[in-house]
Order: sequence, then structure tokens, then C-alpha cells
Amino acid sequence: MSLIRRRVSSSLPRLSKFAIRSLKSLKFPGESLDSSTSPVLTHGIHVFQCPDEVGIVAKLSDCIASRGGNILVADVFVPEKRKFSIPGVNLFLTLLNGQGNKWMKTSSSYKDPKYKIGVLVSKQDHCLVDLLHGWQDGKLPIDITCVISNHDRLPNTHVTHFLERHGIPFHYLRTSKENKREEEILELVQNTDFLVLARYMQILSGNFLRAYGKDIINIHHGLLPSFKGGNPSKQAFEAGVKLIGATSHFVSEELDSGPIIEQMVERVSHRDNLRSFVQKSEEVEKQCLAKAIKSYCELRVLPYEVNKTVLF
Repeated sequence: MSLIRRRVSSSLPRLSKFAIRSLKSLKFPGESLDSSTSPVLTHGIHVFQCPDEVGIVAKLSDCIASRGGNILVADVFVPEKRKFSIPGVNLFLTLLNGQGNKWMKTSSSYKDPKYKIGVLVSKQDHCLVDLLHGWQDGKLPIDITCVISNHDRLPNTHVTHFLERHGIPFHYLRTSKENKREEEILELVQNTDFLVLARYMQILSGNFLRAYGKDIINIHHGLLPSFKGGNPSKQAFEAGVKLIGATSHFVSEELDSGPIIEQMVERVSHRDNLRSFVQKSEEVEKQCLAKAIKSYCELRVLPYEVNKTVLF
């Protein structure tokens, strides 16, 4: 299968700066981009967004069926403001052309693409290790192009051996308050589809976010919007909570305030100490981040309004 790149179409209205992905240059070997000339059927996931009105589902179904397409699974969400969408439509179809382009926004993901990601990490490796093994086992549709850290790794660690064995570049960029090394990071990740902050304990500037221009997924070791910032496990322990958790969210200019993709919780009690709080939190973080990445790659995350998402 040829390389699939995610691009935002400049001819379509930008509904949100998060997670809007469109494949405009998709072409399979021997297949024309004009569906009228190609009999090849492709398995994919398509997301349609447009204003709500009576008969849209019927129109979409007829359009797909008239081109030999077959819908396997479909889901619908209509917010209170009545912007209509069918996220996660799994179907066999040739590429649609012509119909609906003036009133409908379409994002597409075809079967088994590998999304190029860069991973940023600080001292703690548990989320990074989980991502590496998820990639190795084929559980996540990603290719890890590089790992960037503001903390160096000793040569005989498990992470170092794993990265060397699989040919994944590791870049140590020591940071300071005066220099976050953002220009160097941008150079290293310019060919990625999105970034993952796997417990990267540096705040990325607005200039970096605008220069990168693509989605960045973060894992926060706390249940947002509570316990923002540093040491959320300690904050939760001192607050005497009975549930701790993790939040995976899109990165925005405001700290820990981007749209939430996934949250998971774990019960704790008065018998737990700070150490067991942290241990339980780390397990939840790994699961939450992996699920968020998988959902994102499968186009199951639909942003709407200013700071909300729908997860199918």
C-alpha cells in the first residue's frame, strides 16, 4: 500500500484546529484518483461533517451505494447546535468525486495506514515503554520516527537497547528555562503526522504549536480539570480523593486545557500511600494514552464547539 498522508484541505472550512484530517492525495498502486475510472474498492473509515437537515443519511447511503459502496458500520451524532456528522463510517467504496463537496466536510482513513509520530518524554519511561511495545506488537497503527527527551538515558537501559535494536533515533536535548530547544525539536519532527507527549514535563510554547501546525496528544497524570500542573498525584493524595486517574488530551496554549480525548480512573483508599498512588496512576496513564492514540488514528475522535470532543 502506498504511503498515506493526512492533510487539511484548504478549500474546506476549518471547524476546529484539533484532529481535522483529510486525505487529498491518496492513491493506491494502479488506481486513479477519479472514481469514475477505477473499479477498485477500498476499505476505509470516513467522517462526514455538515449542517443537519432531513434526509442526509439517505443521501449519503444512496451516494455510496450508487458507486458500488457498502456501509459496514455507521454512527451519528447531532449536537444541540445541530451540526450533523457521521463519524466512523466503515465502508467499501471507490473515492467519491463531485457530490456533496460544497456542503460536506470529509475526512478519510484507509485500512492499515501507519501514522508517523514523534514521541517526547522526560525522566519517566513507563508511557514510552508501553508505546514501544504497542508499536512492536502491532496494536497501534503508528510508526515511531524518533524519541526526543530533555533527559539523557544510560546506554544499558531497556529503553536504549530497544531503540537501538529497532533503529529508532533517540535525541537528547537538554532544556533550560531560557532555552526549550523548540527550534531543534521542530526540525526533528517536521515529517511526522502528529506528536505524543509521553510524560514530557516541558510546556510547549504557542509559537511551537503554531509552527508545528498539527495535533499533539498529551497524557496528564490526573483527572482534568482537577489537579492541573505539576505533581497531580501528590495533589490528589493530599486532597484525600477516592478515585485517581489519567487524562489524554490535545495540547493547547493554555496548560492542561485542550479538548479531552480519553479519561480512565482507578479506585484508591485510605490504605494507599503516595507511592501506591503513583504506581496505580502510572498503570492508568499507559492504558489511557494508548487508547487515545488508537481512537485518534481510527478517526473516532470528533472535535466540536470550542473545547469538546465526541469519541466513538
